[in-house]
Amino acid sequence: MTNLEIQAAVAKVGKYATSESGDTVEMVERPHGGISLVVVDGQRSGRSAKTISNLVARKALSLLAEGVRDGAVARATHDYLRTHRNGKVSAELNIVSVDLATKTLVISRNSRCPILLQRNGQNEWLSEPTEAVGIHPNTKPAITEIPLNEGLTVTVFTDGILSAGSRRSQTMDVEAVLAQAKAQGRTDAQALADDILATALALDDGRAQDDCTVLVVMLSANKRGDSIRRLVVSFPI
Repeated sequence: MTNLEIQAAVAKVGKYATSESGDTVEMVERPHGGISLVVVDGQRSGRSAKTISNLVARKALSLLAEGVRDGAVARATHDYLRTHRNGKVSAELNIVSVDLATKTLVISRNSRCPILLQRNGQNEWLSEPTEAVGIHPNTKPAITEIPLNEGLTVTVFTDGILSAGSRRSQTMDVEAVLAQAKAQGRTDAQALADDILATALALDDGRAQDDCTVLVVMLSANKRGDSIRRLVVSFPI
């Protein structure tokens, strides 16, 4: 564990000709060590979707920061949105946590989009049917928990990525994009996230047909050999 580092990177863009993205990504440090990243896709797109995704993300972050377990966070966030909006509004919610207390990676998923898990040179799609939060009673997340190891990589994306190219009967192949990037030596989390988003935009002729977000979380060797934590943000305005 002392020779590993967590890499987490996001690449996102809003739906073409829409003022705001309905996707929200946030990060919080876990009180007992590690980080949690929350990806929320609000219903529809634009400002109303952003309002919903912000509401869901804030609730999830506050509970995670208090030490609530990820599965309970997803359930409580569902109950909160369902009560707040009378069961008329939904949001897709993914939580990816690197939990240093348990030395595990925890993935909590309430989304139509699958999540790609890569470990030991193998690809595994987490695609168990789940419901978005906010609508149906007793909605629960699909939970995956695995030990932390070097090379472990999780790729989360919203439906703008999943549906890219559909207007031209083309499909987005996330596995192929990642394989090509790694073959070219682009192995850091930000490069992988950027390549996935760039490919999706190319399939949509540069005009995203829905809000697009990619989150890549990976465990890699700590090549710097120090214990300095770094966070870099690029936010065009």
